[in-house]
Amino acid sequence: MSHSAINKPFVPLQIAVLTVSDTRSLETDTSGQYLVDALTGAGHQLADRQIVKDDIYQLRAVVSAWIASPNVQAVLVTGGTGFSGRDSTPEALSVLFDKHIEGFGEIFRHYSMIEIGTSTLQSRALAGMANNTVIFCMPGSTNACKTAWINILSQQLDNQHRPCNFVPNLKKAEQCGSRG
Repeated sequence: MSHSAINKPFVPLQIAVLTVSDTRSLETDTSGQYLVDALTGAGHQLADRQIVKDDIYQLRAVVSAWIASPNVQAVLVTGGTGFSGRDSTPEALSVLFDKHIEGFGEIFRHYSMIEIGTSTLQSRALAGMANNTVIFCMPGSTNACKTAWINILSQQLDNQHRPCNFVPNLKKAEQCGSRG
């Protein structure tokens, strides 16, 4: 079986962006803004965008609502994945996953190693699936978001990427009000 591209029309996804930060605002959130610009530039639609303080229960509440929503197919989370006292994204969100996507953290750290060397060891990037919604959690730096988007997310959220991508596993576009 060939892995060559099959001409399929692009399917825009409904994607929510969450920035985990105790200090950022919409005006100073360069990482969240990068993700919004990247996903809309690729043809996807922004379903929602929020900034939430690094609090386990607030994070779970926001992401749980998006997982339950018929209008969100993917969630991109930036921040809270390090080792400081307040970093709690993995603890907050991993319990919501029906399935973990171990490869995301592994591949993210591979690309990050090229850019920042062994400092990538302190990245707890992770991903999972919940209720046919894919959730990707990455560090809070804008460069980390670029690394994740360019090397992983842009391909795995594109139904035209071969040999496989996450789109067939997500809530159907017609459930999300997308037109593709």
